[in-house]
Amino acid sequence: MSTTIFSRIIAGEVPCAKVYEDQHSFAFMDAGQVNPGHVIVASKIPAETLLDLDEEAVAGVFSVVAKIAKAVNEAFEPEGLTILQANMPAGWQTVPHMHVHILPRHKDDGVALSWPRKEPSIEELRKLAARIAL
Repeated sequence: MSTTIFSRIIAGEVPCAKVYEDQHSFAFMDAGQVNPGHVIVASKIPAETLLDLDEEAVAGVFSVVAKIAKAVNEAFEPEGLTILQANMPAGWQTVPHMHVHILPRHKDDGVALSWPRKEPSIEELRKLAARIAL
């Protein structure tokens, strides 16, 4: 994995407002606060996407996401929270370092997240589900 702004923050090379750190995660205030309380939780393990982490690391990161989301909710009392984890540029990932946004939300805050609904039939949904073999 190449050096990213997040790996530089984790290494202490770039200043940040740290919120939390453990063996799996490093959480800090997003410098581009969409709304007050916007936190990024980044993987301390070098990985570009969620797909590059093992289950233990993913569980560790998302455990921290849940804790921080609760703390943000209590501290900022938003009307809602958006938890966003994007992978690869086509998936809206802008920094190639696995991370999760915790974004406090308020009615009419100007934040948009939309996609067109396709409404496939139940038969098509079942065909799609069959392709996912676990």
